[in-house]
Amino acid sequence: MKSKLVSGAAIGLAMSATGAFAQGIDELTVAYFLEWPMPFEYAKAMGIYEEELGVTINWRAFDTGTAMSAAMASGDVHISVSQGIPPFVVATSAGQDLQVVDVAVSYSENDNCVVHSSQEIDASNAADLAGARVGVPIGTAAHYGFLRQMEHFGVDVDSLEVVDMAPADSAAALAQGSLDMACGWGGALRRMVEHGNVLLTGAEKEALGIFVFDATTVSASFAEEEPELLSDFLAITARMNDMWNSGEHTEEMLPVIAADAGMDEEAAAATLAGFVFPSAEEQLSETWLGGGTQAFLKEVADFFVATGNIDQARDSYDGAVNAGPLAAAQDM
Repeated sequence: MKSKLVSGAAIGLAMSATGAFAQGIDELTVAYFLEWPMPFEYAKAMGIYEEELGVTINWRAFDTGTAMSAAMASGDVHISVSQGIPPFVVATSAGQDLQVVDVAVSYSENDNCVVHSSQEIDASNAADLAGARVGVPIGTAAHYGFLRQMEHFGVDVDSLEVVDMAPADSAAALAQGSLDMACGWGGALRRMVEHGNVLLTGAEKEALGIFVFDATTVSASFAEEEPELLSDFLAITARMNDMWNSGEHTEEMLPVIAADAGMDEEAAAATLAGFVFPSAEEQLSETWLGGGTQAFLKEVADFFVATGNIDQARDSYDGAVNAGPLAAAQDM
């Protein structure tokens, strides 16, 4: 756990990506997660993005937000939908010029760590985790939540055997009994809780200041070179969120979203019930892109520095948030 999350080579890769995008692109590559149902997937599956944007879209599924950062650094991905804040912070702290352009989803209940039932450990005896083998996707929101929870319970992370694993893999390992605890989100988290229990609920985590939300992120060069395309993309996404939030289109949207996410309707509905999709107006408020997100990015970065996981944080993350494209989308 004391090894750094970002190597010098990764920083070099990030910095070499500057200017990777050409203006007037006719193909757009967008990263997203499977088993992570969101309203935008209705427009994705129905071809609404392509029809309205007038470009071919290559949708690429990823396992972690850290992989999304690497793909944006290399120029292979233009837009990442629902990238976790911690991997974004890791990348930007290392010098990668990424920007948050909207708040994709807030989900304290849908990102957590699960202790195997054989351990018989809950919040009352969490100190007994010392020596446990834990599967954690390093550099992600689940990793940040894991570190904060261990700090809260007074568990020395150095006393644990921490294995860097994607949530789907750690869910399988937990089921097999080869992990004592696993951390993850979405469908993987639902499979984890079939074999154990969480230490803190979403509400309990929020009370401790452990917030969990994802953002739509892009490289600064893409935002600069394709502002209209980006705003149009965000406008469609916001429209899908509004449709879902209204509650009037559930019957129409849910089957499409579930199928696109690779889930059955019941599982998708259960996951969506723990999601909050802020409106564009809410996102542009001080709570989110108007200052709250910038402050949270700094808090996460400082925490990673204090725990020895990254070398340094930026003095400010104001430049890592760009509300302009969403503001333009709201005016459309």
